[in-house]
Amino acid sequence: MTGANWLPALELARMLREKRLSAEDLLLECLERIEAVDPRLNAFVQVLRDRALAESRAADARLRKRGGSLPPFLGVPIGVKDLNLARGSFTRFGSRAFERLFAPFDDAVVGRLRRAGFVIVGKTATSELGSLPVTEPDIHGPTRNPWDADVTPGGSSGGAGAAIAAGMVPIAQGSDAGGSIRIPSAFCQLFGIKPSRGRVENPYGLDDRVLIWTCGPMARTVDDAATMLDVMAGITVGEPHWAAAPSRSFAELARETPRRLKLRFALRSSHVDTDPEIAAAVERVARALEKLGHSIEESSMELPEGVVDEFLPVWQATAASAPVHDWSLTQPVTRWLGEIGRTVDAKGVERTTERLMGMVLAQFGDCDAWLTPTVAVPPPRIGAWRGMEPADVFAEASKLGVFTAPFNLSGQPAASVPAGRSRRGHPIGVQIAGRPLADGLVLALARQVERVMPWVDDRPEV
Repeated sequence: MTGANWLPALELARMLREKRLSAEDLLLECLERIEAVDPRLNAFVQVLRDRALAESRAADARLRKRGGSLPPFLGVPIGVKDLNLARGSFTRFGSRAFERLFAPFDDAVVGRLRRAGFVIVGKTATSELGSLPVTEPDIHGPTRNPWDADVTPGGSSGGAGAAIAAGMVPIAQGSDAGGSIRIPSAFCQLFGIKPSRGRVENPYGLDDRVLIWTCGPMARTVDDAATMLDVMAGITVGEPHWAAAPSRSFAELARETPRRLKLRFALRSSHVDTDPEIAAAVERVARALEKLGHSIEESSMELPEGVVDEFLPVWQATAASAPVHDWSLTQPVTRWLGEIGRTVDAKGVERTTERLMGMVLAQFGDCDAWLTPTVAVPPPRIGAWRGMEPADVFAEASKLGVFTAPFNLSGQPAASVPAGRSRRGHPIGVQIAGRPLADGLVLALARQVERVMPWVDDRPEV
């Protein structure tokens, strides 16, 4: 093995265009790595070996022709989350209720990824219906963290996080309804961004003007994620979704040095005590950005004030929107969420979401961006919530999402940047949240952190 599977996606794309590597050889390295480590980690629920080989050979043929412009990620392997439809694969949503759902076509998001030249290696694991921030559905063994196999990689995009962190793929697609991109990114030492509401087209064509979830990129570098966001948002491929397009591509905006910004950081929450090592990591990132010329102010508020207690019915309604034909096939906590969610008044949920959005935006105030812990506590051990009553599981889950979920309600862009590791060796993430539609500014700030606190060469010993 050459180790190419550990390189950033844009670097691999450049090597492929320069003929220093073939798409087929790169894919074979990824498949070899999956075969070596995935039986332990359970990051993939389906590997599309034959289809991926055909796609990689087609990419090589296109690269040899050299005619016309090439898509940005031609020949680069990617993992697709098992909440999304990818042609020729099963989509099980992490649930026994969907064991036989076969997708004959790509959804809107996966279609954009394919048109960008990505080679789809397979489907990555998710919590059941994406409902929990750990990836331990009954349909397969628990997904484990490459940095410490005894703890979770997070969820619901836990398979994507584990796959990138373990060197199985260089980049992956995730989705986020309460932190499901940012939590695994924090636990797996990756960069992940939840885009602004309306930035990325809903994969199922749903009206997403009030939905709290969206798809987004998870990657080793900010540049990789920014360019993938261009693809997903239709900035460089296809037509943008309903949110106003940025002045330039996100790849360009990420590389732009921000003006002097007014930044605020918060360490405390009314819902959970922040681990001291995680609080110290937030302060390190804040001071690093201060040295780069930004104005930094620590907030005296506890965040989020009054949001978590009212988030439950919104989350229940989100779970109930899944087209489950038999809730008895789901896990107890998923069933509890979905069955209660079906009784919740839809208009009432919409009003609650709008009111909570106003609360979050009011707390955000007049600053350009907030820094918080991505997750205030260390990653739970595998199976830590097994056997608990559903309401108690939700209470534990909310401790992981207390800083991330508010920005799903408000629709603001928010990302997790790696910020070192704890004494136990567990990665720590710091969240950067921006004003609505300020995805480019969030990316630019994250890239500044990446330059002064680099993380890409740090790898787990799986």
